[in-house]
Amino acid sequence: MRLTDLRRTTSFRLAVHFSLLFGTAAALLSGFIYMQTRNYLAQRADEALMMELTAFDGMDDAQLRHLVTAQVAMDPNLQRPHTVYSLGGEYLAGSHIGPPQFNILAQPTNRPFAFTLRRNSRIVPYQGAARIFPGGQRLLVAQDMTNARAFRILLLQSCLWGGLATIVLGLVGTAAAGADAVRHIDGVTRAVQRIIGGNLSERLPTRGGHSDLNRLAHEINFMLDEIERLMLEVKGVCDNVAHDLRTPLTRLLAGLERVRRRAGTMDDYAAAVDEATEEIRELLKTFAAMLRIAEAESGVRRAGFAAIDLTQVSADVLEFYEPMAEQKGVTLGMADGASVPMLGDPSLLFEALSNLVDNALKFTPSGGRVEVRVFAEDGAQGFEVSDTGPGIPADQREAVLRRFYRAEQSRSAPGSGLGLPLVAAVARLHDMVIRIGDSNPGCRIALVSSQHSRV
Repeated sequence: MRLTDLRRTTSFRLAVHFSLLFGTAAALLSGFIYMQTRNYLAQRADEALMMELTAFDGMDDAQLRHLVTAQVAMDPNLQRPHTVYSLGGEYLAGSHIGPPQFNILAQPTNRPFAFTLRRNSRIVPYQGAARIFPGGQRLLVAQDMTNARAFRILLLQSCLWGGLATIVLGLVGTAAAGADAVRHIDGVTRAVQRIIGGNLSERLPTRGGHSDLNRLAHEINFMLDEIERLMLEVKGVCDNVAHDLRTPLTRLLAGLERVRRRAGTMDDYAAAVDEATEEIRELLKTFAAMLRIAEAESGVRRAGFAAIDLTQVSADVLEFYEPMAEQKGVTLGMADGASVPMLGDPSLLFEALSNLVDNALKFTPSGGRVEVRVFAEDGAQGFEVSDTGPGIPADQREAVLRRFYRAEQSRSAPGSGLGLPLVAAVARLHDMVIRIGDSNPGCRIALVSSQHSRV
């Protein structure tokens, strides 16, 4: 894995941005905590010093010196020194913190101040407060701030180490996220290269979860499924066209050659021309059906969708096929139902339903029944055609949707094997699913659309 590949990934860049954002937020928070803590400790020390000074108010010179001397005995390490000076700055009593380390005259009175003292070859920080009493004495009370300073240094170091740890963990997480994205993208790239090489069964790798790459890979895999299906259909169509059209063309050529050799009268030539014309018409019907299927699968007609009523489309189909049903002795009817509106192409839906009714009438024996039902129930809508014919075996219900495929019982009947494939193409164009089942006896074929196809 190259570093340049890692830096180009969106995951790495987002992780870097968030690391910078969280690092800045952590630095600001640490600085705020440090400043608040330092100010709080200094404020508490100042308040304690001012309260100690207040405790000496009202004492005469003798009491003041006595208490300060007693404080020295209790504080040999100068943790909280108390010293009395004259107005001229001369030491009178208490802790010895005078010159040259400290000059009381240079310090303010009645407010806290900071100073340092040298103790045991080291500089010790103090916070002090001084006050001049009516007797002419100056009292200094102070507090060793070594522990407070050490706490501030420890807090500052903790904030710095915490910030450094945040940066390091952020960089590690960023690198991990980027490396994972690179591995996923490399897998996708290799899969795409195999697909380009001709392996249409290859699919993009997916992982568990709902990441953006997974969602995109699922959608692309769905597209590849459709492409593979269409490619297989194209290959199958080419094979089927070569196979199924060879027979009528061979028959047409043989008939013409036979007439040329044997015909002796104009009537023989006229009969041969009529037969050839009929064969050509059937071929043209086959090509027209193939073009209609291609048109439906291209999705061009989707732009012309309009609000239609399936019930009205079904009624028009029944009216068109009623003479054919009477001639064959088959009862053609429509189940009672309410109006079912949807978005669609009325001519294509009319053609799809016509193919279903035509097939049903073709294979239903005299005395049988063909029924059309329009429905809108359970969040779905559509129409179905049922008959009392021989039906379609369960093992052939997917095959009959392929172009030029004809079941064994329909080989002797006229047709090209493109009726149901056209119905399936129209169904896909309208986001409908074609379902083939039993009618006990007979066959039941339904086109069912999802709820989003409604008006």
